[in-house]
Amino acid sequence: MALSGIQIYKMLPQTNCKDCGFPTCLAFAMKLAAKQVELSACPHVAEEAKAQLAEASEPPVRLVSLKSNGYEVKAGNEVVLFRHEKTFYNKPGLFLRVKDTQSAGDIQAAVKTADAYTVNYVGRDLTLDGFAVEAANGDAATFAGAIGAIRQVSHRPLILISTDPAMIAAGLRAIDGENPLIYGANAENWNAMADLAKQHNAALAVIADSLDGLADLSEKIKEAGVKDLVLDPAARGLSRSLALSTQIRRLALKKNFRPLGYPLISFPGEVEDPAQESVLAAHAITKYAGFIVLDHFAAETAYPLLVLRENIYTDPQKPIQVQPDVYEINNPGPDSPVLVTTNFSITYFSVANEVEGSGIPAWLVVTDAEGMSVLTAWAAGKFDAERIAKTIKAFNVADKVNKKRVIIPGHVAVLSGELEEELPDWEIRVGPREAIDLPSFIKQAL
Repeated sequence: MALSGIQIYKMLPQTNCKDCGFPTCLAFAMKLAAKQVELSACPHVAEEAKAQLAEASEPPVRLVSLKSNGYEVKAGNEVVLFRHEKTFYNKPGLFLRVKDTQSAGDIQAAVKTADAYTVNYVGRDLTLDGFAVEAANGDAATFAGAIGAIRQVSHRPLILISTDPAMIAAGLRAIDGENPLIYGANAENWNAMADLAKQHNAALAVIADSLDGLADLSEKIKEAGVKDLVLDPAARGLSRSLALSTQIRRLALKKNFRPLGYPLISFPGEVEDPAQESVLAAHAITKYAGFIVLDHFAAETAYPLLVLRENIYTDPQKPIQVQPDVYEINNPGPDSPVLVTTNFSITYFSVANEVEGSGIPAWLVVTDAEGMSVLTAWAAGKFDAERIAKTIKAFNVADKVNKKRVIIPGHVAVLSGELEEELPDWEIRVGPREAIDLPSFIKQAL
């Protein structure tokens, strides 16, 4: 049973030492009750209180990590149903499935293409996270060989798919020392699968077609000593998977129902119409998969899924930002124009991409506006003449150009007079309102 903040407070040292980072033990207790801090933050809690407090401080959805050769995929540790309530923390891992019935060459070709795929989105490189290997052939050596073929071209984390413990054992031996996900344990094989998961420090997926079945199996496996579990409610259609994933998340968060407090795994490709895979994958990203296994890879379908995932798992209260600095576009020289914008990533890349695409060399001064767009930052008092001038001076922009002339966004033309006072040696030009018009403005006006 979850403990209240007052109940937790009574078990703490009550010294208000501040070693946990909070001003009082009561404040720490309230955060602990809300699953917003870890018990380890308090170095003075008594041993006899740790056991009871440890359970109370566990996140409602357990954190599960898959690791291999420097790569790591995390899922779980979430504390809200909707991102606007706080934020989502661990992006669901996107995995591509191959089967051991394919030739080694075909497996490597598919894996190599997906492994190399990278798309840059607002300054971040987005990639797939790993691969799932299914033992469809029925031969343990063939399964191990397929895994070996993958490891020749990729070192990303793996999901091993088979309900036969002998197959899984062969696969685990092929990647000894890694921390994969075993898929999976059902009512018939869970004991053997739990033993393998313990021996190899692997996470274990639990498969059942009802919530009662999932809860029963997860409790048995936990009692057997396996704590890192992933749940598959065996729902493949949109309506049923949405209903079950939402119920599981609600029970874990709102009722603190521990048997269902684990990340979910989704298989959007296992539907009658393959064209629905992207739709179901997008649904799984939003509601509420921790691991998503795709059966097809194409750049045109991977890109929107990766961007959707990035947007869903961005803190809505902390916009994506770029580092304030002076950025060089198309190798600018002393006679190149100086542009100014805010550090909101979308604003920055809108300006940078338009100028770069035009081939015009330019200096782009990015001002710290706390991640807001131009108009929003100006309205909030975060993008004003003083800040712009301070940034230009801090990065010694005057030393980079022969003619001191700066172009400000047209939306904040009202700042031109104030900026002239802040930068008396500079010529202030008011540019267009939209980034798309910048190249023509620069060519005509400068």
